[in-house]
Parts: sequence; structure tokens; C-alpha cells
Amino acid sequence: MKIAEVLAAKSANVAPITITPDAGVRELLSLLAEHNVGAVVVSADGASLDGIVSERDVVRHLHADGTVVNNTVGAIMTTVVATCTSDEELDAVMGQMTDRRIRHLPVVDDGTLVGVVSIGDVVKQKIADLQFERDQLDSYVHQT
Repeated sequence: MKIAEVLAAKSANVAPITITPDAGVRELLSLLAEHNVGAVVVSADGASLDGIVSERDVVRHLHADGTVVNNTVGAIMTTVVATCTSDEELDAVMGQMTDRRIRHLPVVDDGTLVGVVSIGDVVKQKIADLQFERDQLDSYVHQT
């Protein structure tokens, strides 16, 4: 299964949530809560990938500096971002997320941000695939 299928299964016409590097951390927290997500892509124009910022980034900076909420997203974001393409296989992306210990992976095709897959999206799809296979095997075994 390709990542494009995972994105399609998430919902029709769901654009990736982005924030600009100059936005405040308070605005970031509001965006995370509003959309009930754990990370957003940092993009100056909404299409390119400048970085990613997660709840984890906020917590780590909060531990080091209690005034992080007065900072900008650009000051706390991750700038070296692992990505995948929509043509990549689900198992390969799952392995990459596990190996790198990341929970959100931007999907970039030809330099343009097309979506974000979370570990939850990947696991949900994998479970659906396994249930389908189980049902097919069960049907085969019990056919008359």
C-alpha cells in the first residue's frame, strides 16, 4: 500500500496544517489544540517545508526555558525534517518512523507539501490491512 492511499483514507480534501516560522508559540499551542494534533508543518508559504514543530518541541524547550511561550515557532522548530513521498510504501514509512522515533512525517511530492502522516494513521491502516487479510483467510477456510 502506498502513502497516497493512507492520505486518501484520512479524509477527502484535508490540507496539511501549517504555521509560519514567525508565528508565536502561543499561536502554535492554540493551533495544536484547535485541530487536536500533535505537530504542524512550519511553512512560510503554506506549500514549502521550512520545518516541523511538535508538542515534544514545546515541552523540551519549556523545560530549558520557562519563557518559551513568548518565543517564535522558528526558534523551537525542527529544521532537519524527515519526509516521505506519496509513492512510498506504507511498511517503509512505518519503519522510518520507528527507526527515527518520530510520530509525524510530512509527505512531499516534487518539493510541495501534500500532507502529513502520523504514526496513528500508519497503525490504523496497518490494522485495517491485517483485518482484511484475516477475513479473507477465514472466508477461504470456511467456504463450503
